[in-house]
Amino acid sequence: MTDKNETDRNETEAHGTEAYETEAHGTEKYEVVVIGGGAAGLSAALVLGRARRRTLVVDAGEPRNAPAAHMQGYLSRDGMPPTEFLALGREEITRYGVELVRDLAVDVSRGEDFAVALASGRTVYARRLVVATGLADELPAVPGVAERFGRDVLHCPYCHGWEVRDQAFGVLASAPMSVHQALMVSQWSKDVTLFLHTVAEKELADEDLRRLAAAGVKVVPGEVAGLEITDDRLAGVRLTDGTTHDRSVVFVVPRAVPRTGLLEQLGAELRETPFGAYPVVDETGRTTVPGVWAAGNAIGFAEQVVHAASGGYRAAAAINGELLMTDLDATAQEHNE
Repeated sequence: MTDKNETDRNETEAHGTEAYETEAHGTEKYEVVVIGGGAAGLSAALVLGRARRRTLVVDAGEPRNAPAAHMQGYLSRDGMPPTEFLALGREEITRYGVELVRDLAVDVSRGEDFAVALASGRTVYARRLVVATGLADELPAVPGVAERFGRDVLHCPYCHGWEVRDQAFGVLASAPMSVHQALMVSQWSKDVTLFLHTVAEKELADEDLRRLAAAGVKVVPGEVAGLEITDDRLAGVRLTDGTTHDRSVVFVVPRAVPRTGLLEQLGAELRETPFGAYPVVDETGRTTVPGVWAAGNAIGFAEQVVHAASGGYRAAAAINGELLMTDLDATAQEHNE
């Protein structure tokens, strides 16, 4: 982990909206408005721009992976800082005439077209919508966790496991998935301690205990009071009884807070999962609201960057095809009248 991501974010914030916005084309009506400027939204915009669709991306500038210095597991982009990845994506979509504005969509309604109200006071209209608003990670309220998140407090072994392999891991049990997480991270280190924190030892199933023992995971009861930091590095986990356990990495299970407000305003059907309520979608990301697609973490907790980009692509291709056939059918009907 490095601090380069923090530097990149500060530089972007120093430029303000200038670093995000493209020149407006003098219209408030678009064929497609993409709400969200992360991997899913930019991927959708790229495909739509190349398909010659008048497209606007509304980017609130709050990517889920902002705390991370690097992203992993994306073929040909492994190790790239997320800020650099998004900057390249923004540059690419503008080559095809896609407009981009740094703003927040606060309301959406449907008449003849979709009307999207922005925090700036502007209202834009679209024939189709892509909702790629993602989710927020709500972290356990343990001192030090939020401050170290994305550095040596982590949540995804597939994202960061290789970089911290063979170090002393701690897993903070604060959710039903914490035991599963402890078992998973044992693939990257044989020195794993599960701190039960708010979970009573008697709550662990016999199967969990057998698997933890088989994986060599040490189980420590007692509530965690905070993290010990030395020279700007995680040094240990401190319990409320005063004991400290040396650890250099801590894994947590954040509570996912899906940003589904706009979809709910439109009446999209949601499905309950262990990680929150997400829209019901088909294989292209089409929601139960005609004309509305969703992609990225807006449809699920485990959508990594590579999945989000793929989902945006699929949604855009489906939208372009639908618009094409709709317009051809309208033209054919006019000719028959």
